[in-house]
Amino acid sequence: MITVVGMGAGAPPGADVAAGAELVVGGRRHLDAVRLPEGAERVVLGALAPALDTVAEYVAKERAVVVLASGDPGFFGIVRALAERFGPERLDVRPGVSSVAAAFARVGLPWDDAVVASAHGRELRTAVNVCRAHPKVAVLTGPGAGPAELGAALRADPRVLVVASALGSAEERVERVTPAEAAVRDWGAAVSVVLCLDEARTLGPVRTVAGPPRPEAAGWALDEAEFAHRDSMITKFEVRALALARLGPRPGDLVWDVGAGSGSVAVECARLGAAVTAVEKTPDGVARVRANAAAHGVDVRVVHGAAPTVLSDLDDPDAVFVGGGGRELPVIVAQCARRARRAVVVAMAALDRVPAVRGALLDAGLECDGVLLQSSRLAPLPGDVTRLAATNPVFLLWGVRPHSRTEGVAP
Repeated sequence: MITVVGMGAGAPPGADVAAGAELVVGGRRHLDAVRLPEGAERVVLGALAPALDTVAEYVAKERAVVVLASGDPGFFGIVRALAERFGPERLDVRPGVSSVAAAFARVGLPWDDAVVASAHGRELRTAVNVCRAHPKVAVLTGPGAGPAELGAALRADPRVLVVASALGSAEERVERVTPAEAAVRDWGAAVSVVLCLDEARTLGPVRTVAGPPRPEAAGWALDEAEFAHRDSMITKFEVRALALARLGPRPGDLVWDVGAGSGSVAVECARLGAAVTAVEKTPDGVARVRANAAAHGVDVRVVHGAAPTVLSDLDDPDAVFVGGGGRELPVIVAQCARRARRAVVVAMAALDRVPAVRGALLDAGLECDGVLLQSSRLAPLPGDVTRLAATNPVFLLWGVRPHSRTEGVAP
């Protein structure tokens, strides 16, 4: 068996955790904290592959191996690599307290409703988008993706960062800072986890713009009655259902809703875990999007301005929904298609604009497809009978970037 022992954030294991081992692998500070058996080989864990090769040599000879790791080694830790290489049946895992659990414990918050994202060896933007979309997030940091970089990306967001450094050691430090304060600090190399909190939603009930919270709507492609809208100017649920399927919003994504109107698509993407920026040019539309987001308990960043002008100031999206635009629609779609990492979905009623929009998607290198959606809903008639009531036909075009590379938040 390979014994994997978690150390550091909680009560430290005894000094004899490596008793009987012929090979002990771990970080230098972990190795220094235990008593090595006489004659045991010590391997300081740096590059993973050479360490695993050494472990393989001992396993092949049925010699005892102990691996020391931080916190819970099955939580974004070395257990994954060991299980893939040697099989889970060879592992005897003795978890400690994970850095995430310890960080939340230090600030007295529960974390069963938190989202965890790793920026260690992954794109920082994924963790940033998770922080924008969720009120309680723990980010595991890495080189080039620490509190300073996270703070710089979240300057415009109403968040508090709790930076937990060297948890479980004599140098432990837990500090609460704003994103702007985090961005200008030198945090060194000891940071293990950063909590990103929207305190208005983390420490109290969800607040709504108008009235008390209502029961959360189930599912997706919600009925139009679930949103405030003006004169039925809202993406109908049949259209929204297919649009969401093609957008594929998920945690770690950034989605634009351009020409947001009521913000129904923006809200639905946020309910599915994506970070969302809604672009709306009318003041009453901006207020409506914000009210709908608040009513559904999600965070949607609303930009008041006209596309395509305001798009240049936004971070590149994973996916874009375009639901307005008028004569400027082909120009808007062209800019969105150039910048979208994965997909662009366009809804339009005017037949005349379909060729230009399709051309804009193709010119940007996207694979284009589309449908004309014509649906009829059941409607009651006097005498306890039912008729079919037709909704307005809508063209839905979508462009998908071939072999797009996407990274969501790790579960």
